[in-house]
Amino acid sequence: MNNVPVYALPGLLDDERLWQQQAAFFESQHAFVTAKLSGHDSIAALASGALANAPAERFALVGLSMGGYVALEIMRQAPERVLGLALLDTNARADSAAATELRTHAIAQASTDFAGVVTGLTPRLLHPDHLADKAIVNVIEAMAHTLGPEVFARQQTAIMGRIDSRPFLPAIRCPSLVLCGREDLLTPLELHEEMAAGIPGAKLVVVDHCGHMSALEQPMEVNAALEDWLVALRG
Repeated sequence: MNNVPVYALPGLLDDERLWQQQAAFFESQHAFVTAKLSGHDSIAALASGALANAPAERFALVGLSMGGYVALEIMRQAPERVLGLALLDTNARADSAAATELRTHAIAQASTDFAGVVTGLTPRLLHPDHLADKAIVNVIEAMAHTLGPEVFARQQTAIMGRIDSRPFLPAIRCPSLVLCGREDLLTPLELHEEMAAGIPGAKLVVVDHCGHMSALEQPMEVNAALEDWLVALRG
């Protein structure tokens, strides 16, 4: 169990660079694999695709933001494959009408001004102090422009169509971590408190001075929380 693989699910317009600090930290202890979540326009299909490419053995599942929506769907499709679940800066609820309207407008804008969409999104992702951190901002922008407007449209469509996962939370029986940045504007703390209360035995961790992109903004704190969770899997 010491070398349990970690399967990481990135968020909207994110790829393996989202998890670069975690992959480096855990490389000597755990295989750290990032799923590709760019090829489908529904959460169910993204989850099925991720499962098809997951480690063959049982794995520890980590999802941030959209990756958390996919992780919760994996827990419905194949809970027997998951040793433990970590949900970072995400939300168990379905999309609100207001959020869906914003996403629809963003998809339309992205078809003609994708750079403007990325520039407008970044301030909502980060703690205000991190907007001046070019290392973080550059990673976010590079990931977005690598994936591009077509992937953005597919992923936003998937996010808009997601179901309410709250009724399924009590069925989760593996060791579970729920983590968020204290200043997360997109998925605030109360949504994580709701998830942690719904999952039996879940541990809630709140990371200070941190927005929505906790894996990039406060990697040391995120790594410490993930390490404690992985130790619990072995226990």
